[in-house]
Amino acid sequence: QAQPVESGGGLAQAGASLRLSCDAQGMILRNENMGWFRQVPGKQRELIATMTSRGTTTYVDSIKGRFTISRDNTKKTWYLQMNMLKPEDTAVYSCNVGAAEYTATWIYGTGYWGQGTQVTVSS
Repeated sequence: QAQPVESGGGLAQAGASLRLSCDAQGMILRNENMGWFRQVPGKQRELIATMTSRGTTTYVDSIKGRFTISRDNTKKTWYLQMNMLKPEDTAVYSCNVGAAEYTATWIYGTGYWGQGTQVTVSS
């Protein structure tokens, strides 16, 4: 497996929930840190949430209290639970796994991108 596999995107109404998955079970990773990103057409891709190999999480302000990262510790699968969705959450969501560190402006080390999944929230 050369890249993580994402699933779970789709169409939702405002206020609804979706859960994204990022499956890297078949990958050998030097680091088990990961980040969730999203991109709106015409804008730069934005890091919205991270989880370190130790389970420490970070979130950007726009999703705090609504989105939650988790991991199935029996396998290399991460989730992004998205509650209280808003139309402004509409974007292509991508996971990146395996880098040494994720910051708002840079990914340090080698990380592997998932294929991306579209999330569309209607008002």
